Amino acid sequence: MKRIGVGLLIVAAIVMASAFLFQQSIGQALFQRAAQAVPGRDELASLKDGLHIGLCGTGSPMINPRRAGPCNVVVAGKQVLVVDMGENGNRNLNLMGISAGEVDALLLTHFHSDHIDGIGPLMLYHWTRGARTAPLPVYGPEGVEQVVAGFNAAYTLDHSYRIAHHGEKVVPPSGGGAAARPFTIPGNKAIVMRGSGLTVTAFKVDHDPIRPAVGYRFDYQGRAVCISGDAAKSANLIATCKGADLIVHDALQPRMLREIGASFAAQGNANTAKIFTDIEDYHATPEQAAESAQAAGARMLVLSHLVPPLPFTYLYPAFLGDAPARFEGGIVVGEDGMLFSLPPKSDAIERRKLM
Repeated sequence: MKRIGVGLLIVAAIVMASAFLFQQSIGQALFQRAAQAVPGRDELASLKDGLHIGLCGTGSPMINPRRAGPCNVVVAGKQVLVVDMGENGNRNLNLMGISAGEVDALLLTHFHSDHIDGIGPLMLYHWTRGARTAPLPVYGPEGVEQVVAGFNAAYTLDHSYRIAHHGEKVVPPSGGGAAARPFTIPGNKAIVMRGSGLTVTAFKVDHDPIRPAVGYRFDYQGRAVCISGDAAKSANLIATCKGADLIVHDALQPRMLREIGASFAAQGNANTAKIFTDIEDYHATPEQAAESAQAAGARMLVLSHLVPPLPFTYLYPAFLGDAPARFEGGIVVGEDGMLFSLPPKSDAIERRKLM
Protein backbone atom coordinates (compact mmCIF):
# COMPACT_ATOMS: atom_id res chain seq x y z
CA MET A 1 0.00 0.00 0.00
CA LYS A 2 2.86 2.37 0.80
CA ARG A 3 4.28 1.82 -2.71
CA ILE A 4 0.89 2.62 -4.27
CA GLY A 5 0.58 5.77 -2.17
CA VAL A 6 4.08 6.92 -3.10
CA GLY A 7 3.37 6.14 -6.76
CA LEU A 8 0.22 8.25 -6.72
CA LEU A 9 2.09 11.13 -5.13
CA ILE A 10 4.76 10.93 -7.82
CA VAL A 11 2.14 10.89 -10.59
CA ALA A 12 0.35 13.87 -9.04
CA ALA A 13 3.62 15.76 -8.77
CA ILE A 14 4.42 15.06 -12.42
CA VAL A 15 0.96 16.22 -13.51
CA MET A 16 1.28 19.42 -11.47
CA ALA A 17 4.75 20.10 -12.77
CA SER A 18 3.64 19.51 -16.37
CA ALA A 19 0.66 21.83 -15.92
CA PHE A 20 2.99 24.52 -14.61
CA LEU A 21 5.60 24.05 -17.33
CA PHE A 22 3.03 24.06 -20.14
CA GLN A 23 0.71 26.63 -18.55
CA GLN A 24 1.16 29.12 -21.39
CA SER A 25 0.32 26.70 -24.20
CA ILE A 26 -2.54 25.08 -22.26
CA GLY A 27 -3.96 28.46 -21.36
CA GLN A 28 -3.74 29.64 -24.98
CA ALA A 29 -5.54 26.52 -26.20
CA LEU A 30 -8.31 26.94 -23.62
CA PHE A 31 -8.73 30.59 -24.54
CA GLN A 32 -8.91 29.84 -28.26
CA ARG A 33 -11.64 27.30 -27.64
CA ALA A 34 -13.65 29.77 -25.55
CA ALA A 35 -13.13 32.60 -28.06
CA GLN A 36 -14.48 30.47 -30.90
CA ALA A 37 -17.68 29.84 -28.95
CA VAL A 38 -18.42 33.47 -28.00
CA PRO A 39 -19.55 34.93 -31.38
CA GLY A 40 -21.70 31.89 -32.13
CA ARG A 41 -24.15 32.23 -29.27
CA ASP A 42 -27.40 33.83 -30.39
CA GLU A 43 -30.33 33.01 -28.14
CA LEU A 44 -32.69 35.17 -30.19
CA ALA A 45 -32.24 32.92 -33.22
CA SER A 46 -33.40 29.91 -31.22
CA LEU A 47 -36.52 31.50 -29.73
CA LYS A 48 -39.81 30.30 -31.16
CA ASP A 49 -42.54 32.78 -32.03
CA GLY A 50 -44.23 33.99 -28.88
CA LEU A 51 -43.83 36.44 -26.04
CA HIS A 52 -40.64 36.14 -24.02
CA ILE A 53 -39.49 38.11 -20.97
CA GLY A 54 -35.90 37.97 -19.74
CA LEU A 55 -34.44 39.36 -16.53
CA CYS A 56 -31.18 41.14 -17.33
CA GLY A 57 -31.12 42.79 -13.91
CA THR A 58 -33.07 42.08 -10.71
CA GLY A 59 -31.16 44.28 -8.29
CA SER A 60 -31.62 47.72 -6.78
CA PRO A 61 -29.34 50.63 -5.76
CA MET A 62 -28.14 48.45 -2.86
CA ILE A 63 -24.90 46.69 -3.81
CA ASN A 64 -25.32 43.06 -4.79
CA PRO A 65 -22.56 41.29 -6.77
CA ARG A 66 -25.05 38.64 -7.94
CA ARG A 67 -27.54 41.05 -9.51
CA ALA A 68 -27.34 43.87 -12.05
CA GLY A 69 -29.51 46.97 -11.77
CA PRO A 70 -33.11 46.88 -13.01
CA CYS A 71 -33.26 45.52 -16.54
CA ASN A 72 -35.81 43.49 -18.51
CA VAL A 73 -35.83 42.34 -22.11
CA VAL A 74 -39.06 41.58 -23.97
CA VAL A 75 -39.02 39.60 -27.22
CA ALA A 76 -42.21 39.47 -29.29
CA GLY A 77 -41.69 37.70 -32.57
CA LYS A 78 -38.77 39.56 -34.17
CA GLN A 79 -39.08 42.63 -31.95
CA VAL A 80 -36.64 43.12 -29.08
CA LEU A 81 -37.39 45.76 -26.43
CA VAL A 82 -35.49 46.50 -23.25
CA VAL A 83 -37.30 47.97 -20.23
CA ASP A 84 -34.98 50.00 -17.98
CA MET A 85 -31.20 49.72 -18.12
CA GLY A 86 -29.50 49.61 -14.75
CA GLU A 87 -25.80 49.16 -14.12
CA ASN A 88 -24.40 46.01 -15.78
CA GLY A 89 -27.67 45.37 -17.62
CA ASN A 90 -25.91 45.40 -20.98
CA ARG A 91 -23.26 43.02 -19.62
CA ASN A 92 -26.01 40.59 -18.67
CA LEU A 93 -27.69 40.87 -22.06
CA ASN A 94 -24.42 39.72 -23.61
CA LEU A 95 -24.04 36.90 -21.09
CA MET A 96 -27.60 35.82 -21.93
CA GLY A 97 -26.72 35.59 -25.63
CA ILE A 98 -28.74 38.66 -26.61
CA SER A 99 -26.84 41.24 -28.64
CA ALA A 100 -27.53 44.92 -28.00
CA GLY A 101 -27.21 45.29 -31.76
CA GLU A 102 -30.56 43.48 -32.04
CA VAL A 103 -32.39 45.77 -29.60
CA ASP A 104 -35.08 47.83 -31.31
CA ALA A 105 -35.79 50.27 -28.47
CA LEU A 106 -35.30 51.02 -24.79
CA LEU A 107 -38.35 51.86 -22.65
CA LEU A 108 -37.85 53.67 -19.34
CA THR A 109 -40.29 53.46 -16.44
CA HIS A 110 -38.85 56.52 -14.66
CA PHE A 111 -35.56 58.31 -14.21
CA HIS A 112 -34.13 57.12 -10.90
CA SER A 113 -30.39 56.63 -11.37
CA ASP A 114 -30.48 52.84 -10.93
CA HIS A 115 -32.89 52.53 -13.88
CA ILE A 116 -30.80 54.58 -16.31
CA ASP A 117 -27.14 54.30 -15.34
CA GLY A 118 -26.49 51.47 -17.81
CA ILE A 119 -27.73 53.38 -20.86
CA GLY A 120 -24.22 54.36 -22.02
CA PRO A 121 -22.97 50.80 -22.65
CA LEU A 122 -26.27 49.84 -24.28
CA MET A 123 -26.01 52.80 -26.69
CA LEU A 124 -22.43 51.87 -27.55
CA TYR A 125 -23.09 48.19 -28.16
CA HIS A 126 -26.32 48.91 -30.05
CA TRP A 127 -24.23 51.01 -32.44
CA THR A 128 -21.00 49.01 -32.72
CA ARG A 129 -22.41 45.48 -32.60
CA GLY A 130 -25.04 46.20 -35.23
CA ALA A 131 -23.40 48.86 -37.45
CA ARG A 132 -26.59 50.81 -36.81
CA THR A 133 -27.32 53.84 -38.97
CA ALA A 134 -29.84 55.38 -36.55
CA PRO A 135 -29.54 56.07 -32.80
CA LEU A 136 -31.12 53.85 -30.17
CA PRO A 137 -34.78 54.93 -29.66
CA VAL A 138 -35.49 55.58 -25.98
CA TYR A 139 -39.17 55.79 -25.01
CA GLY A 140 -40.31 57.32 -21.77
CA PRO A 141 -42.63 59.83 -20.13
CA GLU A 142 -41.91 63.54 -19.95
CA GLY A 143 -38.28 64.10 -18.97
CA VAL A 144 -36.79 61.40 -21.19
CA GLU A 145 -35.49 64.13 -23.50
CA GLN A 146 -33.29 65.51 -20.72
CA VAL A 147 -31.96 62.08 -19.80
CA VAL A 148 -31.10 61.18 -23.39
CA ALA A 149 -29.51 64.57 -24.07
CA GLY A 150 -27.28 64.10 -21.05
CA PHE A 151 -26.02 60.70 -22.17
CA ASN A 152 -25.47 61.93 -25.71
CA ALA A 153 -23.44 64.87 -24.41
CA ALA A 154 -21.36 62.63 -22.16
CA TYR A 155 -20.56 60.26 -25.04
CA THR A 156 -19.81 62.90 -27.69
CA LEU A 157 -16.03 62.56 -27.47
CA ASP A 158 -16.16 58.77 -27.29
CA HIS A 159 -18.39 58.85 -30.39
CA SER A 160 -15.72 60.76 -32.33
CA TYR A 161 -12.96 58.41 -31.14
CA ARG A 162 -14.83 55.32 -32.36
CA ILE A 163 -15.41 56.76 -35.83
CA ALA A 164 -11.80 57.92 -36.17
CA HIS A 165 -10.45 54.55 -35.05
CA HIS A 166 -12.78 52.04 -36.74
CA GLY A 167 -14.07 53.96 -39.75
CA GLU A 168 -17.51 54.99 -40.88
CA LYS A 169 -18.31 51.63 -42.45
CA VAL A 170 -17.96 49.84 -39.12
CA VAL A 171 -19.50 52.61 -37.01
CA PRO A 172 -21.73 54.81 -39.20
CA PRO A 173 -21.70 58.36 -37.76
CA SER A 174 -25.50 58.56 -37.90
CA GLY A 175 -25.96 55.51 -35.68
CA GLY A 176 -24.34 56.54 -32.42
CA GLY A 177 -26.07 57.71 -29.29
CA ALA A 178 -29.79 57.65 -28.53
CA ALA A 179 -32.95 59.45 -29.66
CA ALA A 180 -35.68 60.40 -27.20
CA ARG A 181 -39.23 59.25 -27.93
CA PRO A 182 -41.35 61.00 -25.27
CA PHE A 183 -44.99 60.14 -24.70
CA THR A 184 -47.81 61.49 -22.57
CA ILE A 185 -50.56 59.65 -20.72
CA PRO A 186 -53.65 61.88 -20.61
CA GLY A 187 -55.56 59.45 -18.39
CA ASN A 188 -54.25 56.41 -16.53
CA LYS A 189 -52.86 54.51 -19.50
CA ALA A 190 -51.97 54.94 -23.17
CA ILE A 191 -50.75 52.82 -26.05
CA VAL A 192 -47.20 53.94 -26.84
CA MET A 193 -46.13 51.36 -29.43
CA ARG A 194 -48.06 49.14 -31.83
CA GLY A 195 -46.93 47.03 -34.77
CA SER A 196 -46.22 43.50 -36.03
CA GLY A 197 -48.82 42.08 -33.67
CA LEU A 198 -47.37 43.72 -30.55
CA THR A 199 -49.14 46.37 -28.47
CA VAL A 200 -47.28 48.18 -25.71
CA THR A 201 -49.34 50.08 -23.14
CA ALA A 202 -47.81 52.45 -20.61
CA PHE A 203 -49.71 52.98 -17.37
CA LYS A 204 -49.22 55.29 -14.42
CA VAL A 205 -47.98 53.84 -11.12
CA ASP A 206 -47.61 55.21 -7.60
CA HIS A 207 -43.95 55.96 -6.92
CA ASP A 208 -44.41 59.34 -5.22
CA PRO A 209 -42.68 61.72 -5.06
CA ILE A 210 -41.23 60.50 -8.37
CA ARG A 211 -43.47 61.67 -11.19
CA PRO A 212 -43.93 60.64 -13.89
CA ALA A 213 -43.49 56.92 -13.21
CA VAL A 214 -45.00 54.21 -15.37
CA GLY A 215 -45.24 50.48 -15.90
CA TYR A 216 -45.71 48.67 -19.21
CA ARG A 217 -48.03 45.98 -20.53
CA PHE A 218 -47.04 43.90 -23.58
CA ASP A 219 -49.70 42.04 -25.60
CA TYR A 220 -48.69 39.64 -28.35
CA GLN A 221 -50.38 36.60 -29.92
CA GLY A 222 -52.96 36.37 -27.15
CA ARG A 223 -50.38 36.45 -24.33
CA ALA A 224 -49.62 39.36 -22.00
CA VAL A 225 -46.83 40.45 -19.65
CA CYS A 226 -46.79 43.43 -17.26
CA ILE A 227 -43.73 45.13 -15.80
CA SER A 228 -44.45 47.36 -12.81
CA GLY A 229 -41.30 49.46 -12.74
CA ASP A 230 -41.00 50.88 -9.23
CA ALA A 231 -44.44 51.03 -7.66
CA ALA A 232 -46.28 50.86 -4.39
CA LYS A 233 -49.44 48.77 -4.48
CA SER A 234 -51.31 50.30 -7.38
CA ALA A 235 -54.99 50.09 -8.31
CA ASN A 236 -54.12 51.26 -11.82
CA LEU A 237 -51.60 48.43 -12.21
CA ILE A 238 -54.24 45.89 -11.21
CA ALA A 239 -56.75 47.38 -13.64
CA THR A 240 -54.33 47.62 -16.57
CA CYS A 241 -52.81 44.19 -16.01
CA LYS A 242 -56.14 42.33 -15.79
CA GLY A 243 -55.75 38.96 -17.44
CA ALA A 244 -51.97 39.22 -17.89
CA ASP A 245 -50.22 35.87 -17.87
CA LEU A 246 -47.19 37.13 -15.96
CA ILE A 247 -46.43 40.19 -13.87
CA VAL A 248 -42.88 41.32 -13.07
CA HIS A 249 -43.23 43.41 -9.91
CA ASP A 250 -40.74 45.26 -7.73
CA ALA A 251 -40.58 44.00 -4.14
CA LEU A 252 -39.25 45.32 -0.84
CA GLN A 253 -39.42 43.34 2.41
CA PRO A 254 -39.76 45.90 5.26
CA ARG A 255 -38.94 43.47 8.08
CA MET A 256 -35.55 42.67 6.59
CA LEU A 257 -34.86 46.24 5.54
CA ARG A 258 -35.49 47.58 9.04
CA GLU A 259 -32.77 45.32 10.41
CA ILE A 260 -30.23 46.98 8.12
CA GLY A 261 -31.55 50.46 8.90
CA ALA A 262 -31.29 49.78 12.63
CA SER A 263 -27.64 48.75 12.19
CA PHE A 264 -26.83 52.04 10.47
CA ALA A 265 -28.64 53.96 13.20
CA ALA A 266 -26.71 52.08 15.90
CA GLN A 267 -23.46 53.08 14.20
CA GLY A 268 -24.53 56.73 14.31
CA ASN A 269 -25.25 56.98 10.58
CA ALA A 270 -28.62 58.69 10.89
CA ASN A 271 -28.76 59.89 7.28
CA THR A 272 -28.47 56.41 5.78
CA ALA A 273 -30.88 55.04 8.38
CA LYS A 274 -33.44 57.64 7.28
CA ILE A 275 -33.06 56.62 3.63
CA PHE A 276 -33.88 53.04 4.59
CA THR A 277 -37.02 54.29 6.32
CA ASP A 278 -38.02 56.58 3.45
CA ILE A 279 -37.94 53.93 0.72
CA GLU A 280 -40.52 51.69 2.37
CA ASP A 281 -43.53 53.68 1.21
CA TYR A 282 -42.90 53.76 -2.54
CA HIS A 283 -42.26 50.08 -3.23
CA ALA A 284 -44.61 47.14 -2.91
CA THR A 285 -43.94 44.39 -0.39
CA PRO A 286 -43.89 40.80 -1.69
CA GLU A 287 -47.27 40.35 -0.01
CA GLN A 288 -48.74 43.42 -1.73
CA ALA A 289 -47.35 42.32 -5.09
CA ALA A 290 -48.99 38.93 -4.54
CA GLU A 291 -52.32 40.59 -3.75
CA SER A 292 -52.07 42.67 -6.93
CA ALA A 293 -51.28 39.61 -9.05
CA GLN A 294 -54.24 37.78 -7.51
CA ALA A 295 -56.61 40.67 -8.17
CA ALA A 296 -55.35 40.97 -11.75
CA GLY A 297 -55.89 37.26 -12.36
CA ALA A 298 -52.27 36.62 -13.37
CA ARG A 299 -50.87 33.11 -13.68
CA MET A 300 -47.37 33.92 -12.44
CA LEU A 301 -45.72 36.63 -10.35
CA VAL A 302 -42.01 37.33 -10.74
CA LEU A 303 -40.43 39.54 -8.10
CA SER A 304 -37.59 41.83 -9.15
CA HIS A 305 -35.82 45.04 -8.05
CA LEU A 306 -35.27 43.12 -4.81
CA VAL A 307 -34.73 45.11 -1.62
CA PRO A 308 -32.74 44.28 0.44
CA PRO A 309 -30.13 42.27 -1.50
CA LEU A 310 -30.53 38.48 -1.31
CA PRO A 311 -27.06 36.92 -1.64
CA PHE A 312 -28.32 33.31 -1.53
CA THR A 313 -31.57 31.41 -2.09
CA TYR A 314 -31.87 30.29 1.53
CA LEU A 315 -33.18 33.80 2.28
CA TYR A 316 -36.05 33.60 -0.22
CA PRO A 317 -38.74 32.26 2.15
CA ALA A 318 -37.98 35.00 4.69
CA PHE A 319 -38.14 37.58 1.90
CA LEU A 320 -41.48 36.28 0.59
CA GLY A 321 -43.16 36.36 3.99
CA ASP A 322 -46.89 35.63 3.56
CA ALA A 323 -46.89 36.25 -0.21
CA PRO A 324 -47.50 32.58 -1.21
CA ALA A 325 -50.72 32.57 0.81
CA ARG A 326 -52.03 35.63 -1.03
CA PHE A 327 -51.61 34.43 -4.62
CA GLU A 328 -52.95 31.26 -6.19
CA GLY A 329 -50.44 31.24 -9.04
CA GLY A 330 -46.71 30.62 -8.99
CA ILE A 331 -44.33 33.09 -7.36
CA VAL A 332 -40.74 33.33 -8.55
CA VAL A 333 -38.01 35.33 -6.84
CA GLY A 334 -36.31 36.72 -9.93
CA GLU A 335 -32.67 36.04 -10.69
CA ASP A 336 -30.46 37.57 -13.36
CA GLY A 337 -30.53 35.52 -16.55
CA MET A 338 -33.99 34.00 -16.14
CA LEU A 339 -36.12 33.74 -19.30
CA PHE A 340 -39.88 33.15 -19.33
CA SER A 341 -41.48 32.07 -22.61
CA LEU A 342 -45.21 32.31 -23.36
CA PRO A 343 -46.13 30.34 -26.50
CA PRO A 344 -49.10 31.58 -28.56
CA LYS A 345 -52.52 29.93 -28.06
CA SER A 346 -51.41 28.35 -24.81
CA ASP A 347 -51.52 28.87 -21.06
CA ALA A 348 -47.99 27.56 -20.64
CA ILE A 349 -45.18 29.60 -19.10
CA GLU A 350 -41.80 28.01 -19.75
CA ARG A 351 -38.77 28.98 -17.68
CA ARG A 352 -35.02 28.55 -18.07
CA LYS A 353 -31.73 30.28 -17.22
CA LEU A 354 -29.56 31.87 -19.90
CA MET A 355 -26.60 32.61 -17.62
